[in-house]
Amino acid sequence: MNKSDVIIIGAGIVGASVAYQLSQRYPGLKVTVIEKESEPAKHQTGRNSGVIHAGVYYEPGSLKATFCREGLKATIAFCQDHGLPFLQCGKLIVATNDQEEQRLHALFQRSQENQLTTRLLSQSQLRALEPNITGQSAIHVEETGITDYQAITRAMLDSVVSNGGSVAYQQEVTDLYEDETCVKVNTQHHTFQANWLINCAGLHCDRLAKIMGVNTDIKIVPFRGEYYQLPSRYNDIVKHLIYPVPDPQMPFLGVHLTRMIDGSVTVGPNAVLALAREGYSKADYSFKDALETLTFPGFWKLASTHAKSGFGEMRDSLFKKGYLARVQKYAPDIQLDDLLPYPSGVRAQAVSAQGKLIHDFVFHDTPRSLHVGNAPSPAATSAIPIGKEIISRLADRLDVA
Repeated sequence: MNKSDVIIIGAGIVGASVAYQLSQRYPGLKVTVIEKESEPAKHQTGRNSGVIHAGVYYEPGSLKATFCREGLKATIAFCQDHGLPFLQCGKLIVATNDQEEQRLHALFQRSQENQLTTRLLSQSQLRALEPNITGQSAIHVEETGITDYQAITRAMLDSVVSNGGSVAYQQEVTDLYEDETCVKVNTQHHTFQANWLINCAGLHCDRLAKIMGVNTDIKIVPFRGEYYQLPSRYNDIVKHLIYPVPDPQMPFLGVHLTRMIDGSVTVGPNAVLALAREGYSKADYSFKDALETLTFPGFWKLASTHAKSGFGEMRDSLFKKGYLARVQKYAPDIQLDDLLPYPSGVRAQAVSAQGKLIHDFVFHDTPRSLHVGNAPSPAATSAIPIGKEIISRLADRLDVA
C-alpha cells in the first residue's frame, strides 16, 4: 500500500498547483498526485486557448475576480522564474453593433471596478491598432497574455517530485474510503492511503465528491468547445487577442481569435452540449455520461432557460457557415476554407438542481478531504491562487512538524 500525507486526485494545472505549493510550503510533507491518464494536463488544462486572463468580466469582489487578478501576476512570475514562454500581447473586446456597445460600456465599468488597466477605443482607434478587425468600438485590456499551461503543469509536477513527492499515472480511481484515521483511494492497480485527500478531478470532481459522501445538488454538465486554426498566412492577422462582447447571461465568452504561444492563430470556442465528459468530437458518446446529464432535472431547467442560444450553438457546430459568420462580424477577411481542424476541449460546467449555471468557485469538505466542486474558467489563469486557497482551508488540519 502506498502511504502519503496528502493525496491529490488530478494532474491538471489545479491539482499540480496544489501539490507544488504544498511541497514548497511543507518540505517534509509526502505528497502523492494520482492521475488516470499517462501524462499530465490531458483534459481542460491542455485543451484551452492558453490565455492568461485579466478578469474583465467577473463580479467585483468574487473569488473568480480575485483569483483571476492574482493569478495573472502569479502565472507570469512562475513563467519568469522557470524560463517558460509567455507574452502579454493584450486583448481587444470588440463591439460590432449598438446593443454590443451598450454591453461594452458596462464591461468597461466592471473592468475599472476590478482595477484593471483598460481603455475604451473608438472605431478609428480600433482600426489603427488592428487594421484587419472591424467594429464600432472596443475595450483594450493591457494585462491579458498567452502562455503554455501544459508546460507550467509539467514544471510544477517536476518540482513536486524533486521535493520528494510522487506522481502516479494511469491510476483511475475506482473507490474512495474515509474514516477517523485516514483516507484510502483504490484504483484498478493499487491502494493509496493518506491523512488527507484533495479532489481536483475536474470533469469528474462531482462523482468523487459523491463517493466521499458530500451532499450537494451541483452536477457537472460537459460542454464541448470547438476550435479551428487559421492557415499560417494569417499568423500576423492580429497583434492582440480579439474577443466579441459576451452575452452576460452565459458563462462562455464567445468565438474569439487567439494568438497562440507557438505563433499560430486559432478561432473559437463555441459551446455545445457534449454527450460524454471527455467528448472531444461530435461522435463521442458515453451512455453513462449522457444518461447522467439527461436525467438531471437541473439540465432540463437550464435547457429551457437557454433554448434559443443552445439551438444556435448546435446549429453553428453542425454547419460551419454559421460558425464563420460569428468570426466575420469582426474579422471579415476570413473565409470558410480558412477554418482548419484543431483539437476541441470540454468544459466542466457546474449546474445546480434549479438549473442555474454556477459561475464562481465552489469547495466542499469532509473531515479528511477537500473537493474542488467547481473551478470555472479561467481556472488555468487562477490555478496558483486556487491552490493557495485550498491549502489555507487545510492548514489547520495538516499534521506536519
